[in-house]
Amino acid sequence: MKNIKIGGVPEHFNLPWHNAIEDNLFKKKDINLIWRDIPEGTGAMCQALRNKELDMAIILTEGIVKDITAGNPSKILQTYVTSPLIWGIHVAAKSTYQHIKELQGTTAAISRYGSGSHLMAYVQAENEGWDTNALDFQVVHHLQGAIDALTIGQADYFMWEHFTTKPLVDKGVFRRLGDCPTPWPCFVIAAHQEFIANNMNHIKTVLSIINEITDTFKRIPDIDKIIASKYDQKLIDVKEWLKITEWSQSQLDEHTLEEVQQKLLDLNIINTKVDKSRILL
Repeated sequence: MKNIKIGGVPEHFNLPWHNAIEDNLFKKKDINLIWRDIPEGTGAMCQALRNKELDMAIILTEGIVKDITAGNPSKILQTYVTSPLIWGIHVAAKSTYQHIKELQGTTAAISRYGSGSHLMAYVQAENEGWDTNALDFQVVHHLQGAIDALTIGQADYFMWEHFTTKPLVDKGVFRRLGDCPTPWPCFVIAAHQEFIANNMNHIKTVLSIINEITDTFKRIPDIDKIIASKYDQKLIDVKEWLKITEWSQSQLDEHTLEEVQQKLLDLNIINTKVDKSRILL
C-alpha cells in the first residue's frame, strides 16, 4: 500500500477529504492517505512541501504561487475550490476601531510570512488605497495566537476566513469590520515535484477519488447539519457558505494564473513572474 502524506487547514473546506478517508475510498485503491491538519495555514504548508514533510497539500492559490516563484520545488495539480475565499477583517471585540479605514498604519496579525493572512493584507491595503510598503505585521502562528495578540493589543487586526471565525464573532471575541474576497479561486492541490515524478499514477487516483466526492458533496443529505455540528457553526451560516462555495475538478487556467502572478508582482510580493510550466502540472 502506498503511503501519501497530505495536509490542509482544519476547516470545513476539507471535509470531502475526511469523508473519503473515513469511507476507505483511498485504501480500496491501495493508497494510505495520511491526513495532517495544518492550523498554521499556507505558509506552514509551503515549508512542509519544501521539507518533504508533505507530499501533497490543499493550499491557498496565492500562497503556493508566491512560494513556487521563490524556489519551492512544487507544482499545482489542479484547482480544489474555484470560488473566492471570503477573508473577514477582524479586530478585538473591545477595541476602539469601528471602520476599516481606521486600521491604516496599524499592525496586522499574520500566521506567518507568506501565509494567506499576510498576502491578503496587501490586497486589502491596495483596495483601501493604503501604502502597501508601510504595512506592519505581527506573526501569531495560528488562530489562537491571533486571539491572544488582538486581546492584549499586540496586534490590531487579523484577516481569516469569514465562516471559520464567525463563531468567535458570535461569542464576542472578535468584531468583523468587513470582508475581503480573493480575486481568484481560493484553494488548489499542490505536490512536491519529486513526489510527482515518482507517483503520477497514484496522484491520478487520488485526484479522481476526491473529484468524484466534491462533484456531489453539496448533494449529500443533511450536509449542512453535518458541517454545522462538526465545525461548531450555526446552520444558517453553513447554508450561506454552501451557497457561495464551488469545488473544482479542473486545473487552474493559465489566464487566472497570470492574474495571480501579476497582482503579486504589482504588490511587490514577488520579484518576477515565472513561466506557467514552473507552476502548473
